This record gives sequence, C-alpha cells and structure tokens, in this order.
Amino acid sequence: MRVIIYTGKGGVGKTSMASATACRIAKSGKRTVIMSTDQAHSLGDAFDMRIGNEPTYIAENLYALETDTVAESEKSWGNLRDYFKRLLTLKGGSGIETEELLVFPGLEELFSMFKILELCESGAYDTVIVDCAPTGETLSLLRYPERFSNLIEKVLPVKKAGVRAIGPAVEAMTKIPMPAENVFDDVERLMDRMRRLQELMLDRDVVSLRVVTTPEKIVINESRRNFTWLYLYGYNVDAVIVNHIYPEKAMEGYFGKWAGLQEEGLNMIRESFSEVPKFYVELQKSEIRTVDVLNRVSGLIFEEQDPDEVLFRQQIYTTDEEKRTLRIYLPFARKEELILEQARGEITVGVKNERRRFPVPVRFSGSEIVKAGFEDGYLTIRFGESPD
Repeated sequence: MRVIIYTGKGGVGKTSMASATACRIAKSGKRTVIMSTDQAHSLGDAFDMRIGNEPTYIAENLYALETDTVAESEKSWGNLRDYFKRLLTLKGGSGIETEELLVFPGLEELFSMFKILELCESGAYDTVIVDCAPTGETLSLLRYPERFSNLIEKVLPVKKAGVRAIGPAVEAMTKIPMPAENVFDDVERLMDRMRRLQELMLDRDVVSLRVVTTPEKIVINESRRNFTWLYLYGYNVDAVIVNHIYPEKAMEGYFGKWAGLQEEGLNMIRESFSEVPKFYVELQKSEIRTVDVLNRVSGLIFEEQDPDEVLFRQQIYTTDEEKRTLRIYLPFARKEELILEQARGEITVGVKNERRRFPVPVRFSGSEIVKAGFEDGYLTIRFGESPD
C-alpha cells in the first residue's frame, strides 16, 4: 500500500502534478485512486469530467474522488453535532447563525482526511494519491491527532462516568440536556480514527509527501518552511517537484529579464533541497488536463523513475547513548527561531509558531538538558547524567 500526498503553496500546480502521478502509476498496472481534500476542488477540471464523493472511474486502474465535507462530517460526528445544536438552541431557537457556529475551523478538512484512512483500510487500491489544500491548511490537518488525543484520553472516561452517575439529576436541576451515550460513542470513534490516521501518516514505508513549488523566491521560501514543519512533525518528504519552468526560447524579448531571476530560483532550489530528489516541469504549450495530456506530462516528469516508490528517506531524530545526545533534523530552520523547553519528561521544540513535543528518551529519563546546539540543520541536545 502506498499513500502519496502533494502539498505546496496555492497556485503552484499541485492538482496537475498529483493527477499526472496518478495516471503514471495506474498505467503501470496498479489500482490507483486520487482524491482531493481541498475545498476548492479541481480534480474534475484536470480530468475533464464530473467527479463526486465516491470513487469515479477515470481510466483503466484509475479512479478519482472529490471529498464532500458535509457528508464526511455527518458520518464522523453527527450525534455530537446534534447535541451541540440542542445546547445552542435551548434558549434562542434555531437559525442560520446556529448552523454557522457549528462549523468549527479545520474540522471539516480533518473529516476529509479520514477519507484517506477509509480508502487505505478498504484494501481496494494499491496506491492513494492525495491532492491537498494549500500549505497552511495541510499542516493544520496533520496536527489534529497530536493536539487532541491526550486530552480526550484523559477527560472522556471521567466525563462519561460522571454523566452516567449524576447526569439525570443535573439535567433535572439545570434543565440543560446531558449528552446521550451515542454522543460519547461519536467522540470515541472520532479519536480512534484520529489515532489510526496518525499511525498511517507516520508510517514512512507507506506514506510520503511531495512538495510542489515554482522557481520564484516567495514560493521557494514557503516551500522551505513547509519542508521544515513537515519534518518537525515526523512526516517524510521524498521529492520536490519544480513546476512552471519557462523554456529558454520563452525568455527572449519582453521576458528576457526573467531568465536571470528564474536561474537564481533554480539554484536556490538545488541548494535548499540538495539531498532530496527533484523533478523539473517546463511550462507546457497547452493546459495540463485530460488523461492523454496528463500521461504525456507524467512521462516528462518522471522519465524512467517509478513514482510509486518511496524516493527518499531522511532520519528525523537519533539518539547517542554514549554521548547522551538527541539529534533532531530541522532543515532550513534558523537558530534565532528555535525554541527549546523541558518539562515533565518531555521536551518541546519550536520553530517560530510551530511546536512539537517529544518524550525524553527512556535512557535519559530524569536527566536535565545541559547543552544544545544547532548546526547543519540538526538540533543537538545533550542530557546530563541520570540521578542516582
């Protein structure tokens, strides 16, 4: 089973690159499905046909779907949503304002990510290609399981037991409806799916992410930040695809000044992602749409390379027991942007406003950080001797 996720800044051509990859893999004989988690779906435009919330046949071995967040939301937390609605309408009645309050930021996008899990667990496909929303939204989605799992694991059992024991009395006194058993069931199912999604996403033999960029400095800088954050959260980026490269002939005359700027951008990409496989796509003479065109473009991108393979693996963090050090790979981070904290058996590493908690390795349990340094993209943390 393979899951390949395409991410990047809006407008760089993620949908085209993801669709071309899906066509290439399907043509090799593997059952392939491509799905979009972006609210502004464009897979149907890429394949020039209508696509719905369930896998639609595109060509031999190739299927596509555009997630319907309303349908996925209802499947994921219908009972819980109904309970919140009862609370909100207890005094003031129902209305459009109530419906708007029940749209929690990011939840609908998260529910669309559950579709990846569903497709993988169905066993119907060899490869799942994901056309993700632009960078910021994707990062938010990938962080949900880590944010909420510990909280729900600790709070839910207590709340559930409390409602069973004293819920009827509280409801009678306050006139506030207590949640029914199926509401807690919804939460438990939701958290279970989050955990399974997190486990899947961190399986580096199955899942890899590919960053799509263009040779423009603004886009490259966001791609570098994206790359750093993905590594901070433990995801494997196995390729960078550089799209919209102007051919030399197009740089003549009016566009002459762009030649130097594009070359600067390409050099920046080579230096920034030196170890990661890079694929280059020239600006095409026609739109990249329809299966025939996508197949042709996929041949230009990958040539003899099999895009279904995991193209690159980078060890994110390693420990050295003898030196009592922990090394964390944070490409493109700057020393002045880093935050390092230690508390209650955990260390928190931050890059700007993005943070991740790591458990202190068992072998260093009880030890305090005595030194930290950042060099060549690696944060090296040294722990003191364990207390007797």
